Amino acid sequence: MTGSRNGITYADAGVDIDAGNALVERIKPAAKRTNRSGVMSGLGGFGALFDLKAAGYSDPILVAATDGVGTKLRIAIDTGHVDGVGVDLVAMCVNDLVCQGAEPLFFLDYFATGALETEKAARIIEGIALGCERAGCALIGGETAEMPGMYPAGDFDLAGFAVGAMERGADLPAGVAEGDVLLGLASDGVHSNGYSLVRKLVGMSGLGWDDACPWSDQTLGAELLTPTRLYVRQALAAIRAGGVHALAHITGGGLTENLPRVLPEGMGAEIDLDAWRLPPVFQWLAQTGGMAEKELLKTFNCGIGMILVVDSDRAQALTALLVEMGEIVTPIGHVTQSPGMAYRGTLL
Repeated sequence: MTGSRNGITYADAGVDIDAGNALVERIKPAAKRTNRSGVMSGLGGFGALFDLKAAGYSDPILVAATDGVGTKLRIAIDTGHVDGVGVDLVAMCVNDLVCQGAEPLFFLDYFATGALETEKAARIIEGIALGCERAGCALIGGETAEMPGMYPAGDFDLAGFAVGAMERGADLPAGVAEGDVLLGLASDGVHSNGYSLVRKLVGMSGLGWDDACPWSDQTLGAELLTPTRLYVRQALAAIRAGGVHALAHITGGGLTENLPRVLPEGMGAEIDLDAWRLPPVFQWLAQTGGMAEKELLKTFNCGIGMILVVDSDRAQALTALLVEMGEIVTPIGHVTQSPGMAYRGTLL
C-alpha cells in the first residue's frame, strides 16, 4: 500500500467498522453464557459449528424456524425501552420449534439499523442472549448490519433464526384423538402479535407511551412491552413425561387460527371461554376499540399463550408437572369429531 492521501473513508459514508467490532466484544460474555452441549464454535468466525452427537442425539431430525417481533419494535424504539424485544425475538422462534416436538439447540440473530449505536445494540442483543438462556439454546452467531439511508435515525429491525432437533419418529402432532384435553398455559400479556392494532387502539385512547397504564402501576409503554413468555423447558418436560399429542403456540390469528393447525383433518375443538378470566390488557383493548369477541379471539392470545393437547388420562399429572415448573394451567376444552372451533361461554 503506497501513498499518503487522506481520502474518503467508510465511516464518512455512515458505516463505523470500529463500532461494530466494539459491539462484538461487548456481547461476547452474554453469548458465552448461552453455551450448551454441542457448541463447537461461536461468535467471530464466518460460520458457527454445532455437534449433534455431542448434544445427545443419535438419529436426529433438524427443525428450523424464523420470525421477527413485528411492530412491537415501534413502541420499543419510541420509548427507548429496548431490553425486552430480544427476549421476544427468541420466544417467537423457539416457542414455534417446541410445537414440533423439537428441542431448540442454537439461535442466530439479524440486527439492522441506519447508524450503529453500540450501547442500544448491546442492550438488544443481551436481551436475545437472555432469551436463549431461558430456552436452553446457544446464541452462536448473527449479523449486525449498519445501512445508512435505509432506516430513519434511531430505528432498527430484528429477525431471528432457530434450529432444533428431535429423534426420528418423535415429531408432533401425533395421536390427537377425540376427547383429548386442551391445557392452556397463561400468557404474559399481548406477547408479539397484533401490535399494529394495539398501536391504533392506543392512538384512539388519546394516551401516550409514558402515561400511566390504566390497568397497572407501570407506564402504558412499559406494560405493552412485557416480553413474550418462553414455554420451551416446560413444554419439553411435559413431552418427555408422556401423553402430549400436540402443542399450539398462540400467535398471530389467536386461538381461532392456531389451534386448528395441530388437529387432524375433520376434527375440531370445543373451548370453554368461562374457564379463564380475560387479562386486563385485553379487556382494555376490547373496550377501547369496541371489539367483538370473535375479532378478539382471532387477533390476540387472550391470555392463553400455549395450548397442550393431551391424553385425558394424563391431563391431571401433566397439569401438576407444569404448575410445579411455574405455569398457570387451565383446562380450556377438548378435541371433538366436529370440524372447526366451537366456543361456549364468554370472555367479555
